Amino acid sequence: MDVLVVGAGPAGMALAAACGQTGMTVGLVDPNPDRPWVATYGTWSPELPDHLPASVVAARADGRAIALTEHRLGWEYAVLDVDRLRAHLADQFTGVTTYRGRAVGSPEHGAVALADGSTLRAAVVVDAAGRWRPLSAAPSRSVPAEQTAYGLILDEQTVTPLAKPGEALFMDWRADHGEAGWPTFVYVVPLGHGKVLVEETSLARRPGLALSTLRRRLYARLAHHGITPPNDARTEKVSFPVDQQRHSGRDVLGFGAAAPLVHPASGFSVAASLRLAPQVAVALAEHLPGHPERALAAAQETVWPAAAKVIHRVRRIGLEALLRMPGAEVPGFFERFFLLPDADRWAYLTARDDVGGTVSAMASLFRESNWRMRRHLILPALMPPLLTNDEAAD
Repeated sequence: MDVLVVGAGPAGMALAAACGQTGMTVGLVDPNPDRPWVATYGTWSPELPDHLPASVVAARADGRAIALTEHRLGWEYAVLDVDRLRAHLADQFTGVTTYRGRAVGSPEHGAVALADGSTLRAAVVVDAAGRWRPLSAAPSRSVPAEQTAYGLILDEQTVTPLAKPGEALFMDWRADHGEAGWPTFVYVVPLGHGKVLVEETSLARRPGLALSTLRRRLYARLAHHGITPPNDARTEKVSFPVDQQRHSGRDVLGFGAAAPLVHPASGFSVAASLRLAPQVAVALAEHLPGHPERALAAAQETVWPAAAKVIHRVRRIGLEALLRMPGAEVPGFFERFFLLPDADRWAYLTARDDVGGTVSAMASLFRESNWRMRRHLILPALMPPLLTNDEAAD
């Protein structure tokens, strides 16, 4: 076959579908390719590619955030209907064969070893298996920085003290949970059909903040606002790394969260994957089946142009600044960030290859910061990554 994609999540299915649409023969392998997607995927509406049908969006809302004061974000927030998105991508499968199996490595160029001892082969192999990255080189022994969250799905009328119907609360850093220690915020977004996700979130910590802490804080925050969740409320638990290096598998293309396309300041990656999938497919198709090495190189350049590599590094430095920042100063940092011009905030939160826009955003933030905050922003660029935040009280 021409292309073998490992991982049947949103990124893997999007790329498999896009490759099939170009006429290539495609394989998609996953331990449970028919499993439903249960995570909540949100993004800014302008980030969604034009080729997606409107039906894959479950809800749209005006976005706002609270750091020290309240801010309107100026962009519409969209929450995806994961069942419809999955069905839409599956409907696009042309020339795609699905295999059930767990990838455990790539022993040689164009080969994927499965846990049952069998091997699948293709001209180009893609690792789109999320945080697990089974085709990457040996994982780092360092403790990952993780975003963790604990959420409840509630009726929208129940949560009006936090967010009105049709509104998304992107971040609320107020410590209404009543605890000192590592800073967390509440995230409130509509899911459609009168339901809302309310999630206590630790943006990034090394290691991730315990879900038990987040659960305790969420219930305390809800009680502060007079909200009593029902005992049978459905829960959502989130934990994923935000500081992974670029995929290092030999002769393998990393895609989606495995690339990683995860933005360390927001955790978003799905919209970027959906936008890039057709571009990567075109890059592969231009060189297959005759020149697999050129196809892989072209696809890697599409995912990681020079500007995207620079921005990935810059964002990693920004992440280290947050990890080293005293918890009491984090809301103040975001207060300055939300006061930046729309163009600067948009560039930092979304643009993977706009070096000028990213530099402009960071320069604006530096200008608006006091000397203490400037020190927090500069020093991480001169220091090795923080080993752990465990010395901080939770």
